[in-house]
Amino acid sequence: MTLAVSKPHAGGLRIPSGLRDGLSAWSLALPATLAMLCLIFVPTLLVAILSLTDWQFGARSFTWIGLENFTEILRDDNGRKAVTNTLIYVGVVMPTSVALGLLAALGVQACGVGRGLFRAAVFLPVASTLVAMATVWQMLLHPSLGLINTFLAAVDLSGPDWLSDRNLVLFTLAGIGVWETVGYNMVLFLAGLAAIPEDLYQAAEVDGAGKPWERFWTVTWPLLGPTILFVVTITAIRSFRVFETVATLTAGGPGYASDVLVYAFYREGFEYFRAGYSAALTVVFLVFTVSLTLVKFRLLDRWVFYR
Repeated sequence: MTLAVSKPHAGGLRIPSGLRDGLSAWSLALPATLAMLCLIFVPTLLVAILSLTDWQFGARSFTWIGLENFTEILRDDNGRKAVTNTLIYVGVVMPTSVALGLLAALGVQACGVGRGLFRAAVFLPVASTLVAMATVWQMLLHPSLGLINTFLAAVDLSGPDWLSDRNLVLFTLAGIGVWETVGYNMVLFLAGLAAIPEDLYQAAEVDGAGKPWERFWTVTWPLLGPTILFVVTITAIRSFRVFETVATLTAGGPGYASDVLVYAFYREGFEYFRAGYSAALTVVFLVFTVSLTLVKFRLLDRWVFYR
């Protein structure tokens, strides 16, 4: 049987299949591309340009000052304090919450009875409004009426001023950050653990890895490499943009002891109306975030096993 194939008219436009596929792909990607340009790249470029000026909100003119805003960050004690506090916060929250998230995921996977209850309890901080949870923490950490210091007093221990001690406040906020992040990391690790075939554990046991610790190092840890890389990157970004707990509990105090980059450029921009200086702090924040992400991918990706 011979099928009749319709031929294009002599005057019709014939588009090559490769070009037609390319146009189809661009038509599908164009809305998302335009959204990224308008919502991410163009605002970032404007912030970078604004960081080179002394413009203040409401002013009708501005002056190009080059890198003076950035040199002021380096000279100003408060600017350096915000950068240092942010790095300390990330250095505490990121490894602790990743390790505890992995332990929580392994515990949920191992336990039989009460698995759903334990998983819901650990994930609850992620589903709750962080500002509301910060208010609860403010009550719990009250130096005289808080439940934590009341419990410490019941066992003859003197509770510190968790949010008023300049040497302790940043680590208190980091502890709250770990509490808020562990549940999110646990869910990501549970997804990674569920993707590991059970046959590999059986094969490892046949090869002599009979103990749970041996199976973890020979099977679980290598195959969790992509998940660990993703969790570390996401946790670092979430830690860098800490804001709600600082704004609710300490407002950067006492004495800028808990000041961080995101709260600093919020304060400089929307309280002191120094838009240029606030934009410079934003650029520093973006540089730290992007640099840390690239370093993590360069260092961790070589140890990641993609199956």
